[in-house]
Amino acid sequence: MTPLLVVLVSVGGGLGAVVRFLTDARLSRNQPRVPIGTFVINLSGSLLLGFLVGWLGSRDGMSATWLAILGTGFCGGYTTFSTASVEVVRLWVTEGQVGGWAYALATLIGSVLAAAAGLSLGGLLG
Repeated sequence: MTPLLVVLVSVGGGLGAVVRFLTDARLSRNQPRVPIGTFVINLSGSLLLGFLVGWLGSRDGMSATWLAILGTGFCGGYTTFSTASVEVVRLWVTEGQVGGWAYALATLIGSVLAAAAGLSLGGLLG
């Protein structure tokens, strides 16, 4: 791992965090009770990461570098497990156990399915 790669992964992570912030602000302003922004972010981030792994994982050379920058950096900064976890607990408290469990299961199952779809699509293009 080179110092340049560390810088590029950091820049990717910063960009991902900014895109997450803007996306969440845009999506959540109409739905303050339901954390739709985090839900959409985690599903789209899982789809993107799956795609990148499927597409870049089958290549040689620079693909590992791009996977680190885009996958670890951007997708790592964009998606957020910790926020989703807090929102599950918040929904559990404010909406009851059913709301919390529904959000948790929808996030988990949806993210896994999105990652699988991205991986398949990326594999087809790779």
